[in-house]
Amino acid sequence: MKLTTDATRRDFLKVTSGLAGLAMLELSFDFARPKPLLSFSTLGCPAWSFEKILQYAADNHYQGIEIRGILDQMDLPKCPEFNSPEHIRATKKMIEDRGIKIVSLDSSAKMHFADPAKRQANLDEARRFIDLAKELQASYIRVFPEDLPKDQERQQTIDLISKGLLELADYAKGSGVTVLLESHGQVVSKDILSEIMKAAEHRQVGMIWDIVNMWSVTKEAPAEVYAQLKKYIRHIHVKDAVWVEGKEKFVKIGEGIAPLTEAFKALQAGGYKGYYSFEWEKRWHPEIEDPEITIPHYPVAMKKYF
Repeated sequence: MKLTTDATRRDFLKVTSGLAGLAMLELSFDFARPKPLLSFSTLGCPAWSFEKILQYAADNHYQGIEIRGILDQMDLPKCPEFNSPEHIRATKKMIEDRGIKIVSLDSSAKMHFADPAKRQANLDEARRFIDLAKELQASYIRVFPEDLPKDQERQQTIDLISKGLLELADYAKGSGVTVLLESHGQVVSKDILSEIMKAAEHRQVGMIWDIVNMWSVTKEAPAEVYAQLKKYIRHIHVKDAVWVEGKEKFVKIGEGIAPLTEAFKALQAGGYKGYYSFEWEKRWHPEIEDPEITIPHYPVAMKKYF
């Protein structure tokens, strides 16, 4: 009887130690899984104070935020949080206390203008954003290519955009700030973006891949887009949508038809290490769901992709 009991005990110990080993192995695999850096754009919460924005980011396990306006002010250097050295210092402390990074400052600057006065005004705006990004230790500022005007030669517009990027990159030297061109407006095909970025080769120039902005217009396969533009992509804008009667309607991540799985697989396979930034366009589309719902939902929804 004792032999049987001892044998049973030995079998029990073998089984439990084996199960413990499996549990530890599963845990180690879990730690090895890629955990994407998540941020959200303040475009999604136009009625929130800066303090509320930071608190929601911290409470919902975001690592960063992307600033595209605070309340009614889109010109960020004019925001009360950033309009003096004293306010910037206080704002930086608020950011640091919550363990959040300012990933990008998103300007409205457009690079396609040929008119000298308009061009200068847009470049000046971008320079002011670079100055502020340096103070806040933000990695990026965003600019737009925006348009391919019918009254301009296509090549002239491409040259204007690429030269604008290079001019801003030269201004940003030594600041630690990179100037990112977003796939936006009429400049959303992989070929034209590749042409612009090749002409604007610079260590402080990159691009934002807005997956839906491109795919909704061109229907180019995300894997092909990433393969062609991988060298330049520093930041990702994420949203999802359905089409109702031919019109785009934004929905929570995972509830639309955007090819996010294909895009994320390409990014992971390619070793992308940057942020996946939730761009909920509540400022432009007030009818869509409130940020109190969608911003907490995003980190949860992203788990299924990673």
